[in-house]
Amino acid sequence: MLIPKLYFDDSISSFLDGDNKMKCDIYEKDNKYFVEMDLPGFNKNEISVECEKGNLLIKAKKEEKTDEEDNRNYIRRERVYNEYSRNFYLGDIEENEISAKFDGGTLTIVIPKKQEIDTKKQIEIE
Repeated sequence: MLIPKLYFDDSISSFLDGDNKMKCDIYEKDNKYFVEMDLPGFNKNEISVECEKGNLLIKAKKEEKTDEEDNRNYIRRERVYNEYSRNFYLGDIEENEISAKFDGGTLTIVIPKKQEIDTKKQIEIE
């Protein structure tokens, strides 16, 4: 019996950052993985998605405006702009067929699985 490979393990840095701002849902449907991540306040140009050797890296970076640029005298400032990232190991996937869409503050990444080839061969005994 084959056990399906489902990795999506975070890198160690995500576990150390208990307040990770990039929460996501991952599910499987129609021989594809789907990653849905909420990134409110970001626009498409501030997000990057890369895949190399089975590793999916998602980054979001927002540049902070200085007081001189926006001409504001802040009384309270709680919103911090920073760079966030998540890294997942996916295993055997079709890297050239991954697609991503950003709509309404939600990033959706569709990752087709590689078709598993049965490599089992019966060996004749003489």
